[in-house]
Amino acid sequence: MKKYLPLYLCAVILCGIASSCEKTETYAEQKEYENNRINDYIYKHGINSISEEQFHSQGDSTSVEKNEYVLFASSGIYMQIVEKGCGEKLKDGESGDVLCRYYEWNINGDSLQTFNDGTFARALSYDKFTVRNLSGSFYATFVFGVMANTYGSNQVPTGWLVPLTYIKLGRPQTKDEKVAHVKLIVPHNQGQAYASSNVYACFYDITYERGL
Repeated sequence: MKKYLPLYLCAVILCGIASSCEKTETYAEQKEYENNRINDYIYKHGINSISEEQFHSQGDSTSVEKNEYVLFASSGIYMQIVEKGCGEKLKDGESGDVLCRYYEWNINGDSLQTFNDGTFARALSYDKFTVRNLSGSFYATFVFGVMANTYGSNQVPTGWLVPLTYIKLGRPQTKDEKVAHVKLIVPHNQGQAYASSNVYACFYDITYERGL
């Protein structure tokens, strides 16, 4: 069965292609443009960037009230932990299923690009992937969902796996328990296929819940 991109996503990509036709840019120029857009996004949304050292000194947490995001310098990913979640972290050598509900914005236009957090059928609106923790490195593959269908790949963006070091994967058993919730700024080389090939960053608002 053929898979078709949503019309709004096609428009975003075609606009990018049209722009690139007007002026052929080097990869270095594309990355510089991406970095500038990330900085603009951080400024526009009042994000307070903190170092990994400060993040660890705060118990691997970020202040939502201060709008803190930790910058992982080696990858360029920014992360805010809204909720660490219930249950337990994925242990070394352990595999599991993860259910994600998310919104994805293209940072270049600050525009909503894809999402799966439906209002009317929430219980059915999630992306599912399997993940394995091998000595602190996470390897994951989509089972089904909007991301895999939209981008034609079962590869889970590397940026989506970064929070797994710090959050718990569980299923709420009481009204006070919550699933893990993070926000991410993901550069192209840590993101999905179209972001990678067209060199643009995405902002994600994601929840993580352990699958059955």
